[in-house]
Amino acid sequence: MKINKILSSLALTMALFLAACSYEGLDVDPNRPTNAPASLILNGVLVNITSNAWNPEQRWNQFWCINYNYYGTNEYWSGAANLDYTRLKNVQRMEEEAKKAGAPDVNPYSSLGKFFRAYHFTNMTARVGDLPLDDALKGLEIQAPKYATQKQVYVKILSWLDEANADLTSLIAKGGQRADGDWYFGGDLSKWQKLVNTFKLRVLISLSKKEADADLRIKQRFAEVLADPAKFPIMTSAADNFVFRPIGSIPTNYYPKNPNNFGFDALRENTSKLYIDLLKDLRDPRLFIVAEPAEAKVKAGMSPTTFEAFEGASTGENLDDMSTKAQKGEYSLINRKRFYATFTGEPIVQVGYSEMCFNIAEAINRGWATGNAEDFYRKGTMTSMDFYGLKNGVNNVDFQKVGAKLGEFNTYQVNVDFDVYMNQNKVKYAGNNAQGLNQILTQKYLTLAQNSGAEAYFNWRRTQVPTFLTGVGIGNQGQIPLRFQYPASESTTNKTNLTEALTRQYSGKDDLFGEMWLIK
Repeated sequence: MKINKILSSLALTMALFLAACSYEGLDVDPNRPTNAPASLILNGVLVNITSNAWNPEQRWNQFWCINYNYYGTNEYWSGAANLDYTRLKNVQRMEEEAKKAGAPDVNPYSSLGKFFRAYHFTNMTARVGDLPLDDALKGLEIQAPKYATQKQVYVKILSWLDEANADLTSLIAKGGQRADGDWYFGGDLSKWQKLVNTFKLRVLISLSKKEADADLRIKQRFAEVLADPAKFPIMTSAADNFVFRPIGSIPTNYYPKNPNNFGFDALRENTSKLYIDLLKDLRDPRLFIVAEPAEAKVKAGMSPTTFEAFEGASTGENLDDMSTKAQKGEYSLINRKRFYATFTGEPIVQVGYSEMCFNIAEAINRGWATGNAEDFYRKGTMTSMDFYGLKNGVNNVDFQKVGAKLGEFNTYQVNVDFDVYMNQNKVKYAGNNAQGLNQILTQKYLTLAQNSGAEAYFNWRRTQVPTFLTGVGIGNQGQIPLRFQYPASESTTNKTNLTEALTRQYSGKDDLFGEMWLIK
C-alpha cells in the first residue's frame, strides 16, 4: 500500500513537470520533410499515370509474346487489380500544398487534380467495376467506404472532366498561368485542356453500350464537344499528344528495350499472330517497321520485303511449342534495329491524336454526331503511319542479318503509296455501317500498339474487334478474363461493403469472367 502511494506521488510529480515544460518540436525529425511544393508532387503524380511499352498489358493486348519462360509467359492475369487510391492521395496532397502556398481555389494544380481523378478512376473502374468513390480518400474518418455503382463512378468522371475544362478555360483567359513541375507539357495549360477533352471522348466512346442512358447523355455530350471547339478544344495533331518520351541519358528513364538488354531478351520475345496477321492481311507497311521476317522463311529463299515472310505466334499457343518454333526461326521477332538500337527508343503515347480520330470516326459511324467519318478514319491512319516514320515513296528498313551476330543489320527498301493502301478493298472505308465500324476499330487497334496501356484490350472487350486469340497459353482454362478481382485487403478491411458490391454486380462472386455494367 505504501509502495502504491509512493508510485502515485511520483507519477503526479512527473505529470506536473511535463506540463510545466515545453517539448514542442522535439518529436519532429528535421531530416524528414513534412511538406513539399505542389510542383514537386506533380512531378511524381505524372510518373504514376505513365504506362510503359513492352509490359504485360501489351501482351494482354496481343501485340507481342514471350517465348521463353525464364522471362515470363503469355498468360493473362488470374487475380486482383492494383488500385490507385494511394496515387490519388498524392493528387490530394498536391492540391493542398498549392493552397498552403497561397493559390486561389481555382489554380493550375486544382484543375489538373480533377483530370487526374478522372484518369485514375477510369483506370480503376474499367478493371473491377463498382468502386468506393466519395468517401474513398477521407482516410481515418471513414475506414470502410461504401461502393458507388459503376454508373455513378462514370457520372463523377464526366463531371470532373467538365469542371477541369471550365477551370482551365478561366485560368487560360487570365494569362500567365502555368503548372510548374509539369514535364509532359512544360506547364502549358492549353495543352492540358486539349488532353482533358480528348480524354473525355475516350471515356464517352468506352460507354458506347450505354448510349441510350438518359443520365449519361453519351451521344449528346460527344456531339457537344465536336460542335464547340472553342468551349471544348481537342487535339488537332500529333503535336498535342500526351506522350512519354524516354530519356536516354537517365538510366531510370531508358526505353524498355535498349542496348543493355539486347543480348538478354532480343531472341526471347517475338511478335503475336493477331498483330502480324492483321498487318499482312491489310498489306500494311507498318509491318516492316515493327517486325523482322521469320528467319526460316528467308533462309528458304523468301524475300524479306514480302508480307508472306512474316509470321507471328499465337498468344494462345503452348509456351514450349512457341519456344521450339522460335528457336527454329519460324516466328518473326520484334524489329531489333528499331527497338534495341538506342536508350531513347520511341515515344510512348498515353492519349493521342490518332486514337482520338478513330474515336470520332466511330461516333459518327454510330450516328452520335455529324461529320465525315472517313476523313477522321484516314487522318487517324496517316498519323499512325507518320509515327512509324513512313512516307510516300521509298522507305529504308533495317533487319537483322540472317546468320550474323546480333547487331549486324541489312538495309532494305520498301515502296509505300498511301493512296494505294487506303483504296484497297479491305482498307477503303465502307461507310457508316457495320463493316465501316470494323475497319475503324481495326485501325485503332493497330495505332495503339505499345501505346496507351490496356486501351486495346478494353476496346476488344467492348467491341470484340479484332478477334483476340485464345488457347492453353493464355491460362485461365484458355479464357480471356473480363475483369480483375478486387484487392484482398478489401475482404479484411471493408468486407461488408465489398460483399454488397459483389452481390449487386456478379451474384456475390469476385469473378474474373463476370460482366460489369460497362460492357453489358
